Amino acid sequence: MPATPAVAASSGWRDDEGVRMPSGDVHAWWPHQNQTLCGLPLHRARLDRFPHVLWIDAVWIHDTAAPGTPVIALCRRCTAAVRPRARGRPGRRPRR
Repeated sequence: MPATPAVAASSGWRDDEGVRMPSGDVHAWWPHQNQTLCGLPLHRARLDRFPHVLWIDAVWIHDTAAPGTPVIALCRRCTAAVRPRARGRPGRRPRR
């Protein structure tokens, strides 16, 4: 399994080289799974799979979008699910 999930999106477009790229509502998705990290079923939500686009690339596209690039709206719950978890509460001592 890759270190970062791929992308599933509500719509797509083709770049200058003819590669399919995500647009619209964008979710994180592990390939060979039937749902996004936030729990949406891909087929029922009518999301297209983009296994060649990693989640970190979608975040980069979102942050550095050129004026002619279609809009990408990243799912907040998927973004939270991808972030590494803290090991404990800050400022608290571990239990003995």
